[in-house]
Amino acid sequence: MGKLSFTMENYLEAIYELSREGTGARITDIAERLGVSKASTNSAMATLAEKGLIIYEKYKEVNLTPKGLKLAEHTSNKHRVIKKFLCNVLDVSPSVAETDACAIEHVISNDSIAAMKEFMQKDKDKKK
Repeated sequence: MGKLSFTMENYLEAIYELSREGTGARITDIAERLGVSKASTNSAMATLAEKGLIIYEKYKEVNLTPKGLKLAEHTSNKHRVIKKFLCNVLDVSPSVAETDACAIEHVISNDSIAAMKEFMQKDKDKKK
């Protein structure tokens, strides 16, 4: 499987966040979360299903496959680390950090994420 586009990663992350209680995500909720039409969302679901990342049947909830869950968790984790770094280390406002983290999470390397985590841990250890 090739690398997913930013848009497809955002759809996966939205499904992940909306389905945390063990239920699937509804098309309406996904579209609303991302500020897109239901038609765009349906089209994206077809693409993600073709790639084996979700289980999608029209008029039913969308569920992540194990492969989709792993990718969504990875993207979501990168988002949280970046946002935390921007807020806690660089003192960026939470709303700006949220927007920036959403853009950065798609292009940042795993090495940079690890370095951010390490930096925040060392900083936390210094403050003890």
